[in-house]
Amino acid sequence: MSRSLASPEEELGVQLVHRTTRRSVLSGAGQAFYRRVKPAVMEIKEAQLDVANRRTEPSGILRVGAPMLFGPDFLVPIIAEYMENYPQIEVDLQLTDTFGDLSGEGLDVAVRIADLPDSSLQGKKLGALRRVVFGAPSYFARHGRPTHPMDLHDHACIVRTVDSQPGKWAFQVEGKRRMVSVHGAFRSNAMTAVYSAVSAGLGLGYSPLWQIRHLVDAGRVEIVLKEYEPRPVPIHALWQESRLPPAKVRVFFDLLAKRLRLGDL
Repeated sequence: MSRSLASPEEELGVQLVHRTTRRSVLSGAGQAFYRRVKPAVMEIKEAQLDVANRRTEPSGILRVGAPMLFGPDFLVPIIAEYMENYPQIEVDLQLTDTFGDLSGEGLDVAVRIADLPDSSLQGKKLGALRRVVFGAPSYFARHGRPTHPMDLHDHACIVRTVDSQPGKWAFQVEGKRRMVSVHGAFRSNAMTAVYSAVSAGLGLGYSPLWQIRHLVDAGRVEIVLKEYEPRPVPIHALWQESRLPPAKVRVFFDLLAKRLRLGDL
């Protein structure tokens, strides 16, 4: 080691190490030089690992977490493409609407629809999801359309009882968030039942737009109160903090970010 340092010492014209017959100790110049070159050396090593990682074919089990309704329609087609491209991959898709710790759940990648607190997770925002009030044309023909959130007091509203605040719908009124209490004769703990009830003309519903997009496109329901929609909820893809994630994670995440360009749904 001492001989290997002789060349840079000669080139720099300074002594980097104080040498004795018993030991070698960094000089002041040597300590300063070490502090400056250490990050560069680490970057070179990581670049070498990254190149080697990119040559590695994704393999093994990829564990992915996603919301219950979002996963089947949006993630499964992407997972199918990923598995077709990389036959050595197996995927374990965990669908749940509860947010747990990625490491505690054994997940490599997770899709979360929420504002995220500061954490040790790496992530990328994929878009933002609108929340809308909607109703069937038959309901509007009988009861008219609300033009302001407060008009909902005079309308039948269908409530999902398992929401964090059942019967409380959020709006943006004059630049401020406002919660409006709603009520109706029909309620359910399942969002799919709520959608069916709204489509049947039993009342108005409140939902993320992506969950009812197919009903809107089919003309079965129509959106109202657009100008009062609350701030869209961001959607993120997350993975465990690592400067060099495994190839199976990196390749899947690249595909996910490419295919899942949601914008504001």
